[in-house]
Amino acid sequence: MTTELRRLRNYINGEFKDAADGRTIDIVNPATGEVYATSPLSGQADVDAAMDAAAAAFPAWRDTTPAERQKVLLKIADAFEERAEELIAAESENTGKPLGLTRTEEIPPMVDQIRFFAGAARMLEGRSAGEYMEGMTSIIRREPVGVCAQVAPWNYPMMMAVWKFAPALAAGNTVVLKPSDTTPASTVLMAEIIGAIVPKGVFNVVCGDRETGRAMVEHPTPAMASITGSVRAGMQVAASAAKDVKRVHLELGGKAPVVVFDDTDIDKAVEDISVAGFFNAGQDCTAATRVLVHESIHDEFVSALAKAAAETKTGAPDDEDVLYGPLNNANQLQQVTGFIDRLPAHAKVEAGGHRVGDKGYFYAPTVVSGLKQDDEIIQNEVFGPVITVQSFSDEAQALEWANGVEYALASSVWTKDHGRAMRMSKSLDFGCVWINTHIPLVAEMPHGGFKKSGYGKDLSSYGFDDYTRIKHVMTSLDG
Repeated sequence: MTTELRRLRNYINGEFKDAADGRTIDIVNPATGEVYATSPLSGQADVDAAMDAAAAAFPAWRDTTPAERQKVLLKIADAFEERAEELIAAESENTGKPLGLTRTEEIPPMVDQIRFFAGAARMLEGRSAGEYMEGMTSIIRREPVGVCAQVAPWNYPMMMAVWKFAPALAAGNTVVLKPSDTTPASTVLMAEIIGAIVPKGVFNVVCGDRETGRAMVEHPTPAMASITGSVRAGMQVAASAAKDVKRVHLELGGKAPVVVFDDTDIDKAVEDISVAGFFNAGQDCTAATRVLVHESIHDEFVSALAKAAAETKTGAPDDEDVLYGPLNNANQLQQVTGFIDRLPAHAKVEAGGHRVGDKGYFYAPTVVSGLKQDDEIIQNEVFGPVITVQSFSDEAQALEWANGVEYALASSVWTKDHGRAMRMSKSLDFGCVWINTHIPLVAEMPHGGFKKSGYGKDLSSYGFDDYTRIKHVMTSLDG
């Protein structure tokens, strides 16, 4: 007996549609390793149709008042709350995430973030009008940029979609959004919900692979391309967008240093860091996966962290005792496994270091010690439930090693010394520095990095500003 696969479809100009040429991609549930749906493998014709729809809808949406856009976004937030269980189920099939944690850790912040941008729509600010030249008055207009081509990742398909469409719509832009090729289900459900609220063409979803995303970025219609993804993907987007000088918004990889000084409460630090490192199977660009510990407490810290890892559970989405589910796909399982297989002889696996079970893509909570600054696993993003530990001798060395990677998204400092915390937060070259905590995010504060972690901000008024352009208007007072 065969089970009919769910059929996911693009959402273009207010209608659900198959790919124009009928091509599809099999979608796998990473908790089982089994195909449960098909998704369109969209080509140029599908991208053209979505861009045409977004461009046609833009003038009317641009001209809505901020109050009108606010009402729309508030309706979307309410609808997400009302249909939360459907979204949770779709996201869990997408990713294998625990149902309970998706319910408590993703739906509430998503809804809150949409409501924040609903408010931001009515808070556009600029310099006051004034006479900077005799007989002339200058004013500043802040306007939407136009059609936005947006590409979301597979680690947080729902939440990253919110981070993209909410500020874009609030500012008066129209959207063509592409989910990852492995996680389209929750985004397609979002399209159904949002499509019942916004005018047709304002919000469009095009499913597909890397070539679909490339066609979106290279398309002449969008004024802006926004991507959350790998450094490689971001570099390709930036290069493609440069051909017609598109605005680009990049949120890329991370390798967050977690600097633990000798005056830290070890038990509390281990508890918080293990959760921040293993949550979502470590598939988070801000994950606390690169720990630097003062040499005087190194052994005690490693022992406690290994114990915490051994007590951390991964498993099926309906298991209420698990902290995280599977890695997202077979390629990601292979990547994480490869990092452990290639560890240098001086490294020591203190906990984990192996796949869990033979069904799905589960990987054990892993702790690796004895590492050096130039080791591959220190310099490159693993994106899995793997925490590395290095031992440092003093503040200067800790800072040098913390900054000594190509990524610069997030970091944390653990100390009771206020002056040290302030010195470190000043000198750490990362877009976010947490002190005695790691990973909390709020809608009001910006998220985004430096160096190869990209540029542009998500969340906050800064993220909202990224989806606007500034125009100077000068008028003569004589006529």
